[in-house]
Amino acid sequence: MKITSKQLRRKWLDFYIQHGHVDIGAVSLIGDGKTGVMFNVAGMQPLMPYLLGKPHQKGKRLTNVQGCVRTVDIDEVGDPTHFTFFEMMGNWSLGDYFKKEKTAWTIEILTKVFGLDKNKICSTVFAGNESAPRDDETANLLLSQGIKKENIFFLADNWWELDGTTHTPCGPDNEWFYPRWDKPTHPGVCDINCNCGRFVEIGNDVYMQYEKLDGNKYAALKNKNVDTGFGFERMLMFLNGVTDGYKTDLFSGVISFMENALNIKYGQDEQTTKSMRIIADHMRTTVMLIGDVNGILPSNIGAGYVLRRIMRRAIRHAKKINLPTDNLLDIAKIYIEQVYDEAYPLLKQKEEYILTSIKAEIDKFNKTLELGNKEFEKVISGLERKNQFMRANPNFVEDKTISGKSAFRLYDTFGFPIELTCEMAKERGYDVDIAGFNEAFKAHQELARTTNAGVFKGGLADNGEETTKLHTACHLMLAGLRHMFGTTIEQKGSNITSERLRFDFNFDRKLTDEEVKTLEDFVNNAINRKIDIVRLEMPFKQAKQQGAYGVHKAEEDEIVSIYKIGDVDFQICGGPHVANTSELKHFKIAKQEAVSAGVRRIKAVLN
Repeated sequence: MKITSKQLRRKWLDFYIQHGHVDIGAVSLIGDGKTGVMFNVAGMQPLMPYLLGKPHQKGKRLTNVQGCVRTVDIDEVGDPTHFTFFEMMGNWSLGDYFKKEKTAWTIEILTKVFGLDKNKICSTVFAGNESAPRDDETANLLLSQGIKKENIFFLADNWWELDGTTHTPCGPDNEWFYPRWDKPTHPGVCDINCNCGRFVEIGNDVYMQYEKLDGNKYAALKNKNVDTGFGFERMLMFLNGVTDGYKTDLFSGVISFMENALNIKYGQDEQTTKSMRIIADHMRTTVMLIGDVNGILPSNIGAGYVLRRIMRRAIRHAKKINLPTDNLLDIAKIYIEQVYDEAYPLLKQKEEYILTSIKAEIDKFNKTLELGNKEFEKVISGLERKNQFMRANPNFVEDKTISGKSAFRLYDTFGFPIELTCEMAKERGYDVDIAGFNEAFKAHQELARTTNAGVFKGGLADNGEETTKLHTACHLMLAGLRHMFGTTIEQKGSNITSERLRFDFNFDRKLTDEEVKTLEDFVNNAINRKIDIVRLEMPFKQAKQQGAYGVHKAEEDEIVSIYKIGDVDFQICGGPHVANTSELKHFKIAKQEAVSAGVRRIKAVLN
């Protein structure tokens, strides 16, 4: 190993600190809801307010190594260069230096610190469009720094912005590429545009000069900013002279463990190797998401659903190559104790919690997988019988599509993420009716929403002032649950009488005695603080922008009611509520129980 992951992390930070930057450290992998994305997908994401002009408390030159999670390419995981969790080496100028300095520093760190060959470095710059001009300035700076003219490419899509968001910084993008091997695959045409995989992007410098506005419009920012992001895993791969990211020390311990457990060699069989990569990647992401400062747990909604999909895909591939599923816990321990012990010390502190959570999901999926597989085989057998029966018909067209209804049954009854059903179907030569699945899913959601709303409203209407107090207690308890377990926790149902509240929420296990006590203390602390409760009205869009949450869905301009309980809760709700939390006296959890897969129920009283 020419350079370890710990050495690379240190070299990046040291270089930019020597150039006047401050290491600001990494933040949570879980999105804060302000940018419309579920996870932090880039190192710059937490810095958007500062890129838009807000002064940063640590200055104008910043650097860090930030963990990120992206699942848009999850189907590509299994090849040598794709990962769901990855780290981004970043540095930023907030209205300080710009293109001239950044181009020089990027070439300096790539060549003098990391030892890459300048003659092999390729770079792409923005070709321009109706919103912004062609970036000739960067191209000329590249030439002046010794990058070959034939290695500079103008591309129309060299523009960086967060999809689906407005009032966020953006600008022309200077991307950097390096070859995984020297000899061209297709002589004469084997450059960065070739699909052979020889060239891989290792990082980019974004020159954030603009703010994206509504209506696909852009305005110049007051300050010109630099946003740099270099892929940690890919850089580590290049610096160690390997073409497979899973041959670096980030994964070598896990791969070696699987080789010994299976008595096989990595790389000998293509399909087995693909499964080993998927397991290695998905278990790393699992550890990071559960062990995060705002850690989440697998569930059937939101970020928890993505985590469940990742975990169950890892479990399935473990079974596929006959790796005992309990070995996934050993793999998790390698990441916690050996790979990230220095960079992410919180993982070690949360080790028991992480391993217990993984074990719970493995056990849950193992119980349902056998039944689910049987149901899947029934669906396939049914299609095969139908096709066999209809084959005598001269107009026969073979049906190779699993219906949306069947796919939804696999999801709702057996816990199969739709992506897992699609993957299994593809392996058998079948498609899945995704539109039909979405239709069935939507109908199920609407039924649940209508049922829950009716029960909740009826409970309040029938029981007067005592139910109003318990309704407010529901808000405080949900706020407590979200504080303890993350903002993916949501109400899944509620029923209130004059004597007690019953509240359902997405969670996969029983709360421990300590967690019950923590939740009770959270609510009672809010009661003891005697917080006034304020009702506000505003458009739904504005409410969401200000951080309001709730099960209520509305058009953007629809006026909704929001109840604000100090700094504790800000929830969209029709009410009613008490005027001050002190009216609740004392909150006590009486009972907790399971409702269905991934849904827990709490019964509580006020006394």
